[in-house]
Amino acid sequence: MALCKAEETLAEALNGFDFGGEIVGAVRYGKGHINDTFCVYTQNEAGDCVRFILQRINTNTFTDPDGLMENIVGVTDYLRSIIEQNGGNSARETMTVKRTKEGKYYYRDTQGGCWRVYPFVEGTVCLQKVEKPEQFYESAKAFGRFQQLLAGYDASTLHETIAKFHDTRNRFANFKKALEADVCNRASSVSDEINFVLQHEADCSVLMNLLEEGKLPLRVTHNDTKLNNILMDKATGTGICVIDLDTVMPGLALNDYGDSIRFGANHCAEDETDLSKVNFDLELFEIYTKGFMEAAGDALTSLEKEYLPWGAKLMTLECGIRFLTDYLEGDHYFKTHREGHNLDRCRTQFKLVQDMEANWDAMNAIVKKY
Repeated sequence: MALCKAEETLAEALNGFDFGGEIVGAVRYGKGHINDTFCVYTQNEAGDCVRFILQRINTNTFTDPDGLMENIVGVTDYLRSIIEQNGGNSARETMTVKRTKEGKYYYRDTQGGCWRVYPFVEGTVCLQKVEKPEQFYESAKAFGRFQQLLAGYDASTLHETIAKFHDTRNRFANFKKALEADVCNRASSVSDEINFVLQHEADCSVLMNLLEEGKLPLRVTHNDTKLNNILMDKATGTGICVIDLDTVMPGLALNDYGDSIRFGANHCAEDETDLSKVNFDLELFEIYTKGFMEAAGDALTSLEKEYLPWGAKLMTLECGIRFLTDYLEGDHYFKTHREGHNLDRCRTQFKLVQDMEANWDAMNAIVKKY
């Protein structure tokens, strides 16, 4: 069902929560493209301004808001308990889901829209790209700590909010279907890219096979471990809070690690057309690996640590496969802004995979070092 403009039911959604003070304003906030996000400004009895984040969940993307919110509440309540046991500040170190006036996890408006509220974590900044290596290191520590704190959480109790999201075997199977259908008659013009994927078919099963054999544990995973999903302390630059938990699901810790490497261990845009500018940065790989291993600590098994380079390679390969699949199917999933946009995106990912393969021994040596 198409969602109406969020502003049409904003007042109704605001009335669904007790903000503990007078609402003095609500304005669009942030750079997210999936949900509708507003910053709500309130004034408490002392006259101080207290802010909240109000979001309307995109139920076209996340079709099970009940399961999604159960995941988020379960994980954040657990994190809060562990953080407080460790003497930390749970109000700043994890998200907190504010309940509705009726005590529910989200408010459903008269148009069917689903709204949730988080207290605003003050004194933080959300970075869109790595400006200096220390920021990448801090994001690594934050995501590594996320794994460490949630090591005792039963991941099998979580809902799969997007089915087979990081099942690389399934992504390959979807690619094969798109190739065979070739609905846009594009396959003949991208034979090099197609052959690259076909040559990596066996790789797509490596981690999923280890999971099914019980050799890799099922973990609570974030599944979108980009720098902009970490809140950094404005004063210290420390990564303090993992946000955007919509894709929290059962999965592999290697996928979370690998997606960060895919996103951050290079200096190129995801859609760079000049492949000579697309290069895997081994120094950034080492910086992230150091931070992740330091924070995750003994929460990871020895086999998980050994296969960290595979996480980096397969998340990059998988992303490229998804871009190529969408190109073959007519660009219906990823937003495109020019002809061949998804093809450019897939080529950058495949170039990074090639670079990783060329640096494979060095990547494994770095992992062993830490």
